[in-house]
Amino acid sequence: MTRIDAKFAALEEAGKKAFVAYVMAGDPDYDTSLEIVKGLPGAGVDIIELGLPFTDPMADGPTIQAAGQRALEAGMTLQRTLDLAAAFRETDDTTPIVLMGYYNPIYSRGVDTFLADARAAGIDGLIVVDLPPEEDSELCLPAQAAGLNFIRLATPTTDAERLPAVLQNTSGFVYYVSITGITGAAEAQAGDVAPDVARIKAGTKLPVVVGFGVKTPETARSIAGIADGAVVGSAIVGRIGAGEAPADVLAFVKTLADGTHAA
Repeated sequence: MTRIDAKFAALEEAGKKAFVAYVMAGDPDYDTSLEIVKGLPGAGVDIIELGLPFTDPMADGPTIQAAGQRALEAGMTLQRTLDLAAAFRETDDTTPIVLMGYYNPIYSRGVDTFLADARAAGIDGLIVVDLPPEEDSELCLPAQAAGLNFIRLATPTTDAERLPAVLQNTSGFVYYVSITGITGAAEAQAGDVAPDVARIKAGTKLPVVVGFGVKTPETARSIAGIADGAVVGSAIVGRIGAGEAPADVLAFVKTLADGTHAA
C-alpha cells in the first residue's frame, strides 16, 4: 500500500473527501517553494501535487506555464525537484507526493534511474500527461513495478470506448479533468461533472478526484460533493506568482481545504 492508498483509506474511514493542492516545484525559487510545500499539510492538504518544471507544458494554461518558467529561470531541474521532495520528507513521512509533469525530463534521465531516485526522494505517484495508455511499457508499468502509483487523466472527451484503456493500468486515483482545455480556464460546474464522475466510478474501484477549473472554496466543496476529492492548482500558483507571502498563500490554501472537507 502506497501513501496515496493509505491516505484515501483514512479519509474514507473518516468520511472526508481529499483535498489535493498543486504547486510548481521551485516557484518562485527553491527556498520559498520548499517553505510553501512544507506548510501545505498544516493548511489541510491531503495530497501534494508537485509540478516538475518543463519548457513545453502543453496541458497547462498561462498561470502554470509562467510558474514553470520562473522555476526554470531560478535554476530548478529534475534533480532539484527530487531534492525538494526529499527535504520535505525529512519532517513529513505521511503526506503523499505526486510528481506531475511531462515525459521528456524523465526520458532524458533514464526511466530506471529516475524511478529509483524518485522512490528514494519520497515520491509516491506520477502524473505524466503526455504518455497515453499505448505507451504504458515506457513508464507506467515500470513505475508500478517500482512501487509508485501511476495516475491517469480522464477528460470530457474520454468516451466509453476509450475509458477502459485509460483505467486499465491506473493506480492510486483517477484524475478527472473537468473541462475541455488547459489548466486555469473555465470554472468547473458540479452538475456538468457529476455524470462523468459516475461513469468513471462504474468502471473502477479507484477514487476519482476532479481538477482543472476549481478555483474557490465554494467550487471545491461542490466538486468534492460529487467526487472523492478536488484538486486546485492555478488559483494557488497565481497567488505565488503575484508575490504573496508564503503565510498568505497557505491561508488561502486552508480555505480551499476547508471547503473540500465540508463536502
